[in-house]
Amino acid sequence: MAGKSRAFAQMLRDLIHDFGDPGIVWQIAALAGALLVSFGVARWLSARLQRHYASVPPARRAGASSLLRSMFPLVGWAVVGLVRLGLSDRIHTSLLAVAQVPLLGIGVIYLAFYLLRRLFSQSAQASGMLHLIERFVVVFAWGGMIVYVLGVQGDLFRWLSDIRLAVGRNSLSLLTLITGALWVCGTVLLALWASAVLEDRIMRARAVDANLKVVLSRLAKALLLVVALLVSLSLVGIDITVLGVFGGALGVGLGFGLQKIASNYVSGFIILLDRSLRIGDLVTINSYHGTVSQIRTRYTVVRGLDGVEVIVPNEKLISDVVQNHSFTETRGLAKVAVQIAYSADVEQAMQLMLAAVQDVDRVLSDPAPWAALSGFGADGMNLEMGFWVRDPALGTLGIRSKVNLKIWQSFRENGIEIPYAQREIRILNDWPATPPASAGARVERDPRQNSGDGA
Repeated sequence: MAGKSRAFAQMLRDLIHDFGDPGIVWQIAALAGALLVSFGVARWLSARLQRHYASVPPARRAGASSLLRSMFPLVGWAVVGLVRLGLSDRIHTSLLAVAQVPLLGIGVIYLAFYLLRRLFSQSAQASGMLHLIERFVVVFAWGGMIVYVLGVQGDLFRWLSDIRLAVGRNSLSLLTLITGALWVCGTVLLALWASAVLEDRIMRARAVDANLKVVLSRLAKALLLVVALLVSLSLVGIDITVLGVFGGALGVGLGFGLQKIASNYVSGFIILLDRSLRIGDLVTINSYHGTVSQIRTRYTVVRGLDGVEVIVPNEKLISDVVQNHSFTETRGLAKVAVQIAYSADVEQAMQLMLAAVQDVDRVLSDPAPWAALSGFGADGMNLEMGFWVRDPALGTLGIRSKVNLKIWQSFRENGIEIPYAQREIRILNDWPATPPASAGARVERDPRQNSGDGA
């Protein structure tokens, strides 16, 4: 490390010395030309890479943005190196030598993050964190380079070590906290990658229940993150017993403000463990009816038959009544009703109804459909037919519509009448033609009688 420091310091001294030489203009021109050529070559390579990524699956495009960013600095480092090699016998090339250092450093950083993104492509959380860390590392690298060029890195480290913060009964320096944060980021990324690989293996296991797979993968992720945090703090030298202070504060917070959140998380694990709900179940929760599309640790997503998704807190699924239409039975019963005239043949009508349900898609033949005379109405006899449908979560309206159309056609072909509503209205007029009169009484004609009454 000391050898590298002395070499870079010598480069800077040579550059400062060359700035007093008129030949520095040729170095500036050579560097500008090399960077211009590098920009054109990098754009050509980037265009070819983009065309290549457009034809590959999305899973293989992980880290493509970092690889494209690394093109210009890496190509620039190579072109500047070639120009420096070609001009070394004619002019001084200290400016080109110094310019190669940041170009190589930034290019290697982007290339490293490209490899990390390919490695963590299975974890969405790790990929998002890498995008954030990549920007931070680039800024940190430029800042570190400026500090190194100015030669104040020793003073900066001493200043960070002198600033101490009290944590419980112990005090930690700012340098220790920064180092700990870097270790935490690294170990957390490693834990997220390991949890993504483990989750992929668990999800591919065929002998494990789907809910149990989710529980195991989430428990593994939580355990790996806790272990990564404890290991990183121990590597830095931070006494993890000071976390007891934060643990106590977290317990108080859970007891008051975070009670509902904690209840939802606990309820989520209960649902996943007792398998009362599974992904794909057809459920009714209060006024919401649909299929379970996601079971998260805090909430469950129910997708209605109209496509609208409802987010239900897991606590509601534990404390309220939930109708699970697919808990032990994955098929559903559908019914159609029709009314026939009293003059129709009931037996024939029932046979025609049973025949109408045959060969309809998603209608099961076992259990067999049934038809019954459900009652006698004012206009005709009420018939009802029930049949079992496969995958009722996909909806039954289309099936019932097909069955009703076939019933209507078969009834028309066989002369079975579906009666209209008929009502008989009688107007009774039983008032006397002349109201009884008494002595001295006034006789008035009833206005409800027409002029023809008594004729």
